[in-house]
Amino acid sequence: MTSTYLPVVILLIVVAGFAVTMVTVVSDGLGPRRFNRAKIDQYECGIQPTPLPAGTAGRFPIKFYLTAMLFIVFDIEIVFLYPWAQSAVALGVLGLVEIILFIVTVAVVYAYAWRRGGLDWD
Repeated sequence: MTSTYLPVVILLIVVAGFAVTMVTVVSDGLGPRRFNRAKIDQYECGIQPTPLPAGTAGRFPIKFYLTAMLFIVFDIEIVFLYPWAQSAVALGVLGLVEIILFIVTVAVVYAYAWRRGGLDWD
């Protein structure tokens, strides 16, 4: 039984060795060594970071969370639409009615988010 898994174990060892070699040895040996202050600083899209008021360090605006929630809602919609599309013929009319109700529900969420300004990029 263990002999059937031996090629897989050998392949995993070779892949792990290759990854470690590429990351540590080859990148350090071949990569350029031109360090300056801009490379060491945090990346802030070219804008100098501004200090935050006391007591608000680490807080994100609520628009960040709204955008994340909208992404999750529409991502889940797509995840449910793919299996339905694969078995649409087998599900028949009942499957069509169910997916229409699902799309209408998601459209209501989309309309609500649009009306409330959740899709505006300020």
